[in-house]
Amino acid sequence: MASDKHASDVPAGILNLSPYTDSAATIPQVSILIRLGLALLLTILTCVPVSAQELFLLGGIMRNTDNSDSGKAWQLEYREGLGEHFAYSLTYLNEGHVPNHHRDGNSALLWTRLNLLDRHLSLAAGLGPYFYYDTTNAHGSNDHSNKHGWGTMASAAATWYTDKRWLFQLRTNWIDTYDSINTFSTLIGIGYQLEAPSEPGPVDSAQPVTDAPTDNELTLFAGTTIVNSFDSQNSAALGLEYRRGVTRYLDWTVGWLYEGDNRLVRRNGLTTQLWAVKSFFDDRFALGVGGGAYIVVDQYQHLVENRDSRQALSGIMTLTGSYRFHPNWHLRTSWNRIVTNYDRDTDVILGGVGYRF
Repeated sequence: MASDKHASDVPAGILNLSPYTDSAATIPQVSILIRLGLALLLTILTCVPVSAQELFLLGGIMRNTDNSDSGKAWQLEYREGLGEHFAYSLTYLNEGHVPNHHRDGNSALLWTRLNLLDRHLSLAAGLGPYFYYDTTNAHGSNDHSNKHGWGTMASAAATWYTDKRWLFQLRTNWIDTYDSINTFSTLIGIGYQLEAPSEPGPVDSAQPVTDAPTDNELTLFAGTTIVNSFDSQNSAALGLEYRRGVTRYLDWTVGWLYEGDNRLVRRNGLTTQLWAVKSFFDDRFALGVGGGAYIVVDQYQHLVENRDSRQALSGIMTLTGSYRFHPNWHLRTSWNRIVTNYDRDTDVILGGVGYRF
C-alpha cells in the first residue's frame, strides 16, 4: 500500500469534473476479484498454526532493470517457520518512484533456508506471486492511471539472530511482471521475534495456541485519505468498525468508511472483510491482514460518469495492529488500500479507540 505518490501536474479538467479517459473507465473489474483472491490466499497461509513469528522493516534502493532508473524502496514483512529449513512470509514492498511508475505490491513467499554458526546466521531463498499497484500516466492523457497486475517475486536474505530477539537482515528482491516494469531491489533492516525462542536462531516447532477468538469489538477511527495519484491529494477520513472472532485465527468485520472530499474522491460506504489474525504478549498485541468488499457511493464518479446507480463495488485490503491497554479497551491502527476499476485507488490510514465486550 503506497501512500507516497510523487508530484506531477493534475490537469484542470479534473478539478472541473471532466469525463474520465476511456483507459480509466476500462480497467477490468477482474482486478478487484484478483485482489480479493490474493487476500484469501494470505488468510489461508496465516491460519496455519505454527510459531516462529518474525516481523521485519527494511529500507534501501530499487532499480528498474528495463532502463536502469533507480529510486528508494522500503519493505514490511511478517515471517513464520515451517520447520528447520522452510518458512513462509507475507510481504508489502514499496518500490518507490521512477519516471512514470510509482509502484508497490504484496507477495506471499515460500522460503527454504540454511541455519549456520550455531543458528545465529540464516541464509534463505524465497519465491512467490506478486500483486502490484502501479500509478502511471493514462494512455494519451496527462491524468494518472492505477494499473493492477500479477508478477513473480524471487528473494534472497541473510539474517543474523541475536540473543535478545532482535534480528538484522540483508535482502534482495527480483520482481518480474507481465505488463509492467521489472525491478531489482537491495534492502537492509531490522526485525524482531514476536515469541521468545528457546535457543538462538529461528523457531521451527509449533506451540499450542490457547487464546480464545476475538471478542466483540467496536472501534471508532479517524485519519486521512491519500489518493494514489501523482499529487497525492488528501482529506480527512472517519470510520466505524464492528469486529467478531470466528476462530482463533480468523476475524470478520463490517464497518462504515468515510474518505472525505479531496476533489478527486468523495466516497463513503459499507466495508466487510475476513481477517487472518495473530495475538502476542498474552493477547495484548495483535496483528492482522484483511481482504474484502467496499460497497461505495462515490459522488464524483456519479457526477462525472452520469451513472444511473450510485453504488459501486471496490476491493479493500487492510493491514492492522492493536494494543489492548485494559481488559475492555484497545488502540487500533489500520492501513486500508482501496482498489477501484476507475483509477481512483486510495490509501486510508486510520487510528482509533475500541471497546471489547
